[in-house]
Amino acid sequence: MGLFDVFVAFVLGIVEGITEWLPISSTGHMILVNQFLKFSNSDFSEMFLVVVQLGAILAVVVLFWNKIWPFRFKREEGEPFVEPDILQMWLKIILATIPAAVVGVLFDDVIDALFYNPIVVAGALIVYGILFILVERLNEGRKPYVNDVSQLTYQVALLIGVFQLLAAIVPGTSRSGATIIGALILGVSRATATEFTFYLAIPAMFGASFLKIIKSVVHGLHYGPMEIVTLLVGMIVAFLVSMFAIKFLVNYVRKHDFKAFGIYRIVLGVIVLLYFGITGAVAY
Repeated sequence: MGLFDVFVAFVLGIVEGITEWLPISSTGHMILVNQFLKFSNSDFSEMFLVVVQLGAILAVVVLFWNKIWPFRFKREEGEPFVEPDILQMWLKIILATIPAAVVGVLFDDVIDALFYNPIVVAGALIVYGILFILVERLNEGRKPYVNDVSQLTYQVALLIGVFQLLAAIVPGTSRSGATIIGALILGVSRATATEFTFYLAIPAMFGASFLKIIKSVVHGLHYGPMEIVTLLVGMIVAFLVSMFAIKFLVNYVRKHDFKAFGIYRIVLGVIVLLYFGITGAVAY
């Protein structure tokens, strides 16, 4: 590996940092970018495209630290205590993560073999783009029942986790897109759906990255200093870009709906179909 691979990691870090949080499918974008920019090592590429998510998820941890860290100290006595509301939120997050985690651990390789192709990705982009538009139109004039993460019940959290499962099964769905659509259907406000989606990403993305690293070790893959530097570049760039992308989305949903993202997804899905249909290229 050389300097060009570092450049590829830099570009993919930007793509990951933006598309991981906006509901537009990081997979769809990675497939397109990867047709023009490829790592010299295909095994490293497969690992990189998953583990680079650690950089993106670190941005959520940094930006929402006070809302997700339950262990505090009393100012006067300095005694440790636990925030019960945050602890309950984590129980809901864990519950919502279970469906995707079980399927991911048991069927990850099968799902990749069956569905990881440009036609499926393009189809998911278009279908969920249409769903965004339809759900937003149905929600016009409808008041959400849940306006804060603390108001989410365990049942609603689990149902949102089922929607997240759809993203784990069908590439191109977008993890954030699926969970936001599910939350909106269930009567959760846009701001709350977006915030809970960020929190759900923490165990989901850490788990996926850990699983990919374990598989690399089991398969006897070894990476040298240059591979490590390349991965770190991608993770750092993904972290920095994610900081801006997350802040943008939080501010965006306060004043706008998700129809624009739906239209963008449909356009991107058509582009993916046309590109792979005309060129006959094979993703990755």
